[in-house]
Amino acid sequence: MSGTSLSDPAVREFLASGTKTGHLGYTAADGRPLVVPVWFVVDGDRLAFNTGETTAKGRALQRDPRVTMSVDLPKPPYGFVQVQGRAVVTEDLPEVRRIATLCGARYMGADRAEEFGARNGVPGELGVWIEPSKVVVSLDVTA
Repeated sequence: MSGTSLSDPAVREFLASGTKTGHLGYTAADGRPLVVPVWFVVDGDRLAFNTGETTAKGRALQRDPRVTMSVDLPKPPYGFVQVQGRAVVTEDLPEVRRIATLCGARYMGADRAEEFGARNGVPGELGVWIEPSKVVVSLDVTA
């Protein structure tokens, strides 16, 4: 189903539940499409994650903000959400740390959230939000 948004409760639940990994598509400097796994959280009506400023991904997002993130459910009823949009990058350390802490809580557990936030909320790390322009959803491909 195309034309939905991250504010749809079913989409938000799908994206926010469990520890699903996002698959981020972006463009390399030479124009090649690349895909990498990322830990992410739903942050308002955007998706958020961290990356290093000097990594290939970090450099690419600062150069060309066009991105797609796909998140799938690899078991019945199988499903996916694809978020197409624009990456907004920040070096603001409180925001970088906040996103890192939220990701730490989701993927490592609440007891390690602060540890993860402190490790990844430092100079040289970026906070990234995906501002959606299009959301494509199929929450049950077996139907």
